[in-house]
Amino acid sequence: MTHPGHLRGEDADKLYRLRERDPELDRFTGHVRKFAAMMTGRRGDHLERWITDAEQDSLAPLAGFARNLRRDFDVVRNGLSLTHGSSAVEGNVNRLKTLKHQILGRDGLDLLRRRVLLVR
Repeated sequence: MTHPGHLRGEDADKLYRLRERDPELDRFTGHVRKFAAMMTGRRGDHLERWITDAEQDSLAPLAGFARNLRRDFDVVRNGLSLTHGSSAVEGNVNRLKTLKHQILGRDGLDLLRRRVLLVR
């Protein structure tokens, strides 16, 4: 996905024409851009307003997405605000799952244990 400001001239023209022809797409694009600005600018403090605006819009998929964000509001807001995350933990979990799948159907836990200790 490319930032709208970085689109080539012809692609930017296509996007402009599409948005001009379809008011729903234009509104949807506006919501997506605001959400992207929150993500890249670490502006979790704008999340409540964004969710409210999205829920009040008649775009059903967007409203559903906003309702799901509201269910985990604190987690989402922190993810949009804080500079640290769980990527190191997720990387280790992914590594362990990869090892587990590689030995699937072999010697079981003993082989997994040896592979985990050897990879480190």
